[in-house]
Amino acid sequence: MNPQEEIRHLRESLKQAENVQAELDLRAFNLKTLYDVSKDIYSSVESETIIRNFLLMTMGNFGVMAGFVLLQDESSDTNGQFVAIGFQDENHDVLENAAIRLLELPKTASAPIDPSSSKHARFFPESVNLLLPFEVVPATPGLLGLGAKLIGEPFNDNDVELLDTLINNLVVALKNAKSFEQIRMLNKNLQLKNIELEKTLGELTKAMHKVEILESVKASLSKFVPATVSRMIEKSPNGEMPESKEKDASILFLDIEAYTKICERLGDAEMNDIIEKHFSAFIDAIYTNNGDVNETAGDGLMVLFLDKDKEQNALGAVRTALQIREDTIKIGEECSSLYRPLEINMGINSGLAFVGAAKFDSITGSRWTYTARGGITNVAARIGAQAKGGKVFISKSTADRIKDHFSLSPLGKFNLKNVSEEVEIFEI
Repeated sequence: MNPQEEIRHLRESLKQAENVQAELDLRAFNLKTLYDVSKDIYSSVESETIIRNFLLMTMGNFGVMAGFVLLQDESSDTNGQFVAIGFQDENHDVLENAAIRLLELPKTASAPIDPSSSKHARFFPESVNLLLPFEVVPATPGLLGLGAKLIGEPFNDNDVELLDTLINNLVVALKNAKSFEQIRMLNKNLQLKNIELEKTLGELTKAMHKVEILESVKASLSKFVPATVSRMIEKSPNGEMPESKEKDASILFLDIEAYTKICERLGDAEMNDIIEKHFSAFIDAIYTNNGDVNETAGDGLMVLFLDKDKEQNALGAVRTALQIREDTIKIGEECSSLYRPLEINMGINSGLAFVGAAKFDSITGSRWTYTARGGITNVAARIGAQAKGGKVFISKSTADRIKDHFSLSPLGKFNLKNVSEEVEIFEI
């Protein structure tokens, strides 16, 4: 090879090496720029900080003194976010409005836009040299605007390619920020919900405590208040008690024969235990047959049966009386201090009576009572007084209702104390 050929070949090799070096320098610049910008925009989760850092790093790496970014959110009522650097303050509104108008135009590919074209020159100031539209999500378009390079060179294809890569990183960072903001809002809402839940739970706890107190009071009162009255109070918690009204009822009176003599023989304490054992069994029999203890007086009980069915009233009373008599025999056999079972005398009468609550006012306050008043109550008590030896006596009105269910023995007519007419009595 002659010297001239060798020189030419060396020049070509040197030119190729220069081109490769230039390509390597460009790639190194692009990578460094990408690294610097990414490092800054991923260091924050605030969208405005991300946009500002992106704009500053991009301007610095391209040697640009002015730039702006507009980020719109079409899903909200606000214009979005606008960050401008290097422009006069009085030009910010002009820039923002121009950018908004551009983004409102029919969507085109994310390609560079020449702001000096006749289509856009009337909107953007001359200091804007390059426009690049982008999209974070379909409802969130954006626009990057840059001024001229300080070195006076135009933006070339390599610049645009690098800017596209940088914008892609910006989009990812903004999506992350949006996700973080959504998570933060969810956490905030969750905290508010937790506070509200704790408040509600506190109120519920207080309410439950009140319910527990009321249930405790109710349980205590049920030991002293007839079940009928308890049901009335539950239906009318404001304290309004219904007036007495005429109802069909069967009324059972019972007392223990020779109660005083037995007390003298056994003593009050032991007799009290015996009475409690008997009356506990009696209560079970009464409630089993839908009765309600209305009054207690030492050795006696007054029991009401208020079923809507007249026959069921009488049947409930009679079944209760027979069960009481059976239970009395069993208990008597278990009580060693009793030489024989107690004799429980009972009287039953059926008919209409005034049933309900009655209020008595006095200087010491008001007192409520619940009972059945009228002639059938007095007759039931007098019939019970006629019974001896643990027998069950009933009136004719009760007998007429149960005659198809029990065997009855007519005892004749009796003159009862404070009752004007003779009363016919039957024995079960």
